[in-house]
Amino acid sequence: MKFLRVLFLSAFALLSFASCKSQFETLLNSTDGDEKYKAAMDFFDAGKYQKAAQLFESLSVITNGTERSDTVQYYWGLSNYRYKDYYTAETNFTNFIDHFPTSPFSEEAGFLRLDCLYRQTYRYELDQTPTHAAITSIEEFLKMYPNTTHSDLCNQMLKTLHARLDRKAYEDARLYYKMEDYKAARVAFRNVLKDNSDNIYREDILYYIAMSSFKYAQKSVYSKQKERYFTFVDDYLNFVGEIPESPYRKELDVVYKRAQRALGKYSGSDKELDKKEKDFSKERKDLLNARNQKLESEENLQLPKVKKMKKSKNTSDSKKNETSGVRAE
Repeated sequence: MKFLRVLFLSAFALLSFASCKSQFETLLNSTDGDEKYKAAMDFFDAGKYQKAAQLFESLSVITNGTERSDTVQYYWGLSNYRYKDYYTAETNFTNFIDHFPTSPFSEEAGFLRLDCLYRQTYRYELDQTPTHAAITSIEEFLKMYPNTTHSDLCNQMLKTLHARLDRKAYEDARLYYKMEDYKAARVAFRNVLKDNSDNIYREDILYYIAMSSFKYAQKSVYSKQKERYFTFVDDYLNFVGEIPESPYRKELDVVYKRAQRALGKYSGSDKELDKKEKDFSKERKDLLNARNQKLESEENLQLPKVKKMKKSKNTSDSKKNETSGVRAE
């Protein structure tokens, strides 16, 4: 008896599901624009964004060339955005901007497109082509809408994306240092600053330039050492002249004395220098961790989030901007 009851309930659930599915498919294939439009908005309000997107996509054909056309196209993109299908949403918003540049929704669609591009960028270790594309689009948006309410968020996005490119360039150069190819490392680090003198890792880069020249001199044949130690001295003086209070200063001061000793200009003992290096090595790990955490925080902006705002009764026909409440968490 119990088995029959469970079987009956299961069959009823399956029939109900099939019925609901059938009703949605019937609605999806319907040519009644008003009914489909109302249903799409109802699904959107209920947070059923996947179904809303399907209906808006179907409506885009029916409403093409009508007064509702831009509203349907916009909510199609917004439904995919809320469903977190950012790739499709970006395509929707791009098409919307191309076809409805004067629509009341155009600025908001442009910003949401930027957000989609931003979310599709990769960590610094990976290909940065999407990062460059996002930066270009954000800059174009700010030129087109200089008084946009989203300017702060756009500037935060730009700061984060540029920080990611800075990290990419810095880590690519540091790879030579890790491989102990100090000559190539120094050239690579100098090229990073040549390309972007305001790189957020500038202090670290100047440190590695000096350390690369010192280690390159140290590993050179005797006949080449003097000339290369002088190169290190120039890099050291450049570093302390620009950042005299740097936490790297202690280590570089010891390395400088070693270079002076090699050049015959320092009378102190190796034992004294070894002790200073040993003392500093205890601090180095904490120092680097603290610096990395600070710099990485600049690469990890919290993504903007669209508030789920309550629509007015006339939203379906008015062209009210439903997503005006965008904020950064």
